[in-house]
Amino acid sequence: MRMQASDVADAVGGELIGPDVTVTGASIDSRAVAEGRLFVPIVAARDGHDFIPAAVQAGASAYLTATGPVAGVDATAITCADTAEAFSDLGRAVRRRLPERVVGVTGSVGKTSTKDLLAGVLATTFVTAASEKSFNNELGLPLTLANAPDDTEAVVAEMGARGIGHIAHLCSIAHPTVGVITRVEAVHLELFGSIDAVAQAKGELIEALPADGIAVLNADHEVVIGMAPRTSARVLSYGLTPSADVSATDITLDDQLRASFRLHTPWGSTAVRLGARGEHQVANALAAAAAAGGLGVPVEAMAGGLLGAALSGLRMEMTTTAAGVIVINDAYNANPTSMSAALRSLATLNAGRRVAVLGSMAELGDDSDRHHVAVAEQARDLGIEVIAVDEPAYGPSATHVAGVDEAVAALAGTAAGDAVLVKGSRVAALERVADRLA
Repeated sequence: MRMQASDVADAVGGELIGPDVTVTGASIDSRAVAEGRLFVPIVAARDGHDFIPAAVQAGASAYLTATGPVAGVDATAITCADTAEAFSDLGRAVRRRLPERVVGVTGSVGKTSTKDLLAGVLATTFVTAASEKSFNNELGLPLTLANAPDDTEAVVAEMGARGIGHIAHLCSIAHPTVGVITRVEAVHLELFGSIDAVAQAKGELIEALPADGIAVLNADHEVVIGMAPRTSARVLSYGLTPSADVSATDITLDDQLRASFRLHTPWGSTAVRLGARGEHQVANALAAAAAAGGLGVPVEAMAGGLLGAALSGLRMEMTTTAAGVIVINDAYNANPTSMSAALRSLATLNAGRRVAVLGSMAELGDDSDRHHVAVAEQARDLGIEVIAVDEPAYGPSATHVAGVDEAVAALAGTAAGDAVLVKGSRVAALERVADRLA
């Protein structure tokens, strides 16, 4: 989004020091600065102010600063009391320039894939901007808004929460007119304390919607559809239950784990084939179809958008090694629900030996050990071998190894026609196993 530096200063309540240059978007990473961007230094484990010279050298035309102009740096400075809070204020200012089609997507699982699928569908009809990767917090959301093209007609903003009030804060920036809630599960319980608290936090999205907005709720999930009384917006339900406003029938999977089904909506029905892998993506596609249909995307366009949507990386990426071993790289993150879905997908593959290389599922609170054992037992029941990487909680039914090297060594016996799933929470970074196999 193109702005004058003086407009940025007005938005953040700061002082403009230097020429009133044009800025085209923003960056919080000096390594990712594009020409003409505004650099926003964030104070965290490292102080982003230290990287202002590098950001300007990389092309930033202006920068925010809570410590004053940097000596010897030839760029416009915009002072503020706190750069993170100023970035939220800038996001609010940019939002006022955008159209009414702003969709917030949240949920314990599936929100990034739903965001990606919805962006693909909306793009068939509108100029669409969407959160990159999983940029879903108080920094990622302003980045999404600030970097939206000037001709943007629709925005899809992923919204994450690590506590009560977080999504309400994001909604105060984005002012969504459509809200999608996927599922509420036992995720981040170390932070929330209970699944009821998770539900309370996720529901803040639909509480923030205007009366003429649309709340898209999962009819297959009792907790989510039960949130309907919390919003004054119109409710559109989706799910596999026939009573849902948007539903699917005749679901099949091909040999690449891509689903095909018949899509049923209030606006008509059509045949759909997904480019995304895994039967669990059907529900995410239905959520995307419901939100897009509510915004006026023709049902005929939905099929093309769902097929061509580009998903964020490390999500059910399937490759075959030179030795003929199928590798499913789903290593971006993990929780009990997503683990179960990934194991079921692996079990459907026509493969000889099926192996799941699993890392820790983080932030599950006091029930962490129970959830890990349940995953290992499900794998055993599905005929899947488990190699647990640095996570003893998977119990005696798993083969335990200390790290990536040992996991790769344990897979030495796999051969053509075998299949390997790699999955764990982000802290495990198990994509390293998939990379080594490739």
